[in-house]
Amino acid sequence: MSGKMRILTSVAAIAIVAAGLGVVIIRGPGPLDFAGGPKVALADYRAGKPTGVPAKLEKASLVERGEYLAKAADCMVCHTKPGEKDYSGGLAFKLPFGTLYSTNITADKDTGIGNYTDQDFLNAVQHGRRRDGARLYPAMPYTSYTFMTDDDVLAVKAYLFSLPAVRAKAPDNTLSFPFNQRWAMIAWSAVFNPDTRYMPDTSKSPEWNRGAYLAEALAHCGECHTPRNLGFALDNRRKFAGAITAGWRAFNISSDKATGLGSWSDADLTSYLSLGHAPGHGSASGPMGEAVDHSFSQFAPEDISSIVAYLRSVPPQPSPDLPATTAPVAPASHKEGFTADARGKKVFASACASCHGWSGESPVSPMATLTGTWAVNDPAATNVAQIVISGTKRHTPDGALSMPAFGSAYTDDEIAAVANYVTARFGTKGSKLTAKDVAELREQTAE
Repeated sequence: MSGKMRILTSVAAIAIVAAGLGVVIIRGPGPLDFAGGPKVALADYRAGKPTGVPAKLEKASLVERGEYLAKAADCMVCHTKPGEKDYSGGLAFKLPFGTLYSTNITADKDTGIGNYTDQDFLNAVQHGRRRDGARLYPAMPYTSYTFMTDDDVLAVKAYLFSLPAVRAKAPDNTLSFPFNQRWAMIAWSAVFNPDTRYMPDTSKSPEWNRGAYLAEALAHCGECHTPRNLGFALDNRRKFAGAITAGWRAFNISSDKATGLGSWSDADLTSYLSLGHAPGHGSASGPMGEAVDHSFSQFAPEDISSIVAYLRSVPPQPSPDLPATTAPVAPASHKEGFTADARGKKVFASACASCHGWSGESPVSPMATLTGTWAVNDPAATNVAQIVISGTKRHTPDGALSMPAFGSAYTDDEIAAVANYVTARFGTKGSKLTAKDVAELREQTAE
């Protein structure tokens, strides 16, 4: 080999190693790597069954088991456009580079998945590959669903195929170049999809392992609560540290005691997941409210307990933009406390005070209490503005009050003003939203 060839070969080898290291650095750890314990194949685990359905449903039919798992995986929320038939698709996902629309996953043979074989369905859910071979975009969280067992995935398929087929073609995606090139997802998946089924950690309890399977594979909590890396995949170096998703802030759910869940009691967490409300911590709204109503509220109590046990183990990740503590109750009189933003106060007085109260403690329902919530203590006021724009329609618990949408009743400037007033009066630091900020938030959630 000539000296020139040796040099070229060495350069090529260095480039390959550097590229490999770059991929490893960008990809980072997997969602369960923080646990650090030895893992075994599911078939070799003898301490219980972390996958599948709770014990009370073990002898249920395949369709009944699939229904539980489909609800645990929250399939309906993403695959149902408001006002349309369940699972018929068409829900818009607004992205910085265009709009994606969810697909019809009913058994319709022309517009749905009625022609999917078992293997086709496994390929889609675990590998992000459609029946025609095209790659799915990771708005469909197959990088989380990949941890689901084949049996659980096929149980979901059995449930979906038991439902009425709905003929409904989703609108075409409107992604800009180069994001409209599906073939690029081949490389993306090769780097960021672990493409492996769940493996129990033998150093952890059966309850922890069940919680890990539910939170990571089915409920895919990280898809909203974990920040993204340079490749738009989950950055598990900052696992559960919180992120902006679909125009809403998904708050920190790590074990951090100041800005995460570390100071919440087990009863608080159980109540929030099961009912979407925990005294002193507020109520779930937006995407989390939907997740509670359609998914977590359907979980068996022991599965909620398992998720709580798992969340407790996630290493603390601070949210430096949030205060160390939430603000106390505001004065009962509107004449006391923060009054600088006259426009915001005027909107609050006419549209908000009757339910939320001037102190932040609701005279109508605990679910409308603002005191202690992260939304009003977030200086960015993202969720405050979104709730004003979109309202929140809750179904859990029975008789829960829903907040009407005020997006069409008030201008962007008025919504910014009331959001700034609310965060200043009931939070630790007032936000500084502008009409432009509110317009951008509207755009992120507009159908």
